[in-house]
Amino acid sequence: MNDQAKLTRCEEVGPLLVFYTCDELSAGERAQIDAHLAKCDGCRAQLSEEAALQSAFDRMPQSADQIDASGTLLAQCRSELSESLDELAAPKADEGWRPFALVREWMALRPGWSAAALLLVGAIVGTQVLQWVPWTFGAGNGAGAAVSVLAAPKILDLDKVAVSNVNFSRQTGKVQLQLQAEQPMTLSSDDDAADVRRVMNFVITNGDRFNAGIRIDCVEALRNAANHDEQTRTALLAAARKDQNPAVRLKALDALRDLAGLSSVRDVLLGALKDDPNPGVRVEAVNLLVRSLESVDDTPEPSEANDSDLPAIAATGVAPQALPATSRNAEQRILLALDELRQHDSNRYVRLRSAAALRQIAQQELQ
Repeated sequence: MNDQAKLTRCEEVGPLLVFYTCDELSAGERAQIDAHLAKCDGCRAQLSEEAALQSAFDRMPQSADQIDASGTLLAQCRSELSESLDELAAPKADEGWRPFALVREWMALRPGWSAAALLLVGAIVGTQVLQWVPWTFGAGNGAGAAVSVLAAPKILDLDKVAVSNVNFSRQTGKVQLQLQAEQPMTLSSDDDAADVRRVMNFVITNGDRFNAGIRIDCVEALRNAANHDEQTRTALLAAARKDQNPAVRLKALDALRDLAGLSSVRDVLLGALKDDPNPGVRVEAVNLLVRSLESVDDTPEPSEANDSDLPAIAATGVAPQALPATSRNAEQRILLALDELRQHDSNRYVRLRSAAALRQIAQQELQ
């Protein structure tokens, strides 16, 4: 604004009061407005309102103060700006002679042509090197000796592996694992059956490291392998005995259903009757123990009597032969455990199921 203009009327002074309170006027303009305010009550009242409004704005919390109350972000921005300015002000270091600088710039601007050129150079170098390198395999007899190469496991350290997903198809039996490791990978039972089984055994054995859903999927996928793989059977027994999640323990017992006649499985079932805090797991153990007595003649222990030593099936009207001593001992242990459960278990349904199991066993012995 021109300092020569006289500010004498309220219409001229009023719009400038906002700038007056913000100290945005020149010294001449302030002097004229001060002279006008000394004799104009209306403009003084308007100035008071503008000052009150400015004070209200000053008291309002600022968004910047809420986001960065301590000023850390502002200090960091100032520091980074200062460093950037210092880098721009510093003289560039002499990079010396770079013979391939133009080649690198050309390759960076043309990635497609660069890839084609590198492939061509690699093919030429590869064919020429083979002509100059002596081929010593099979020298003298014209035929090289056969070399057996065993496929090494893809996963060497299971402690560094995390399983993010398990895809299991019940129809085809195929399993696919998605792993998070130093290098994420996907394992399929079609190509890496041994690694897939090893990882799943590790998952259900180390239940505290993996979520319950992953462990349940692994138990379901290992159901068939338990019949012929000792390591898988051991892992399922460990899950049935030690896993913290009752659903996983129940699933592991169900996966061992066809192996209930084995002594190792029977011991785990008896332990579940005695120590497992979940009633559902105890009921499943009761069911499998009854099943083990039904199949005791059909699934003998591998270390026990041979097939020729098993008692023959009795003809009609002839009493069956006595069970071997090991089978009688196992039956006695099961009966004692079920009777203890029938009398003292804290869950009413478990007591009723134990009593029903005892009646079922007694009826089988009478038949």
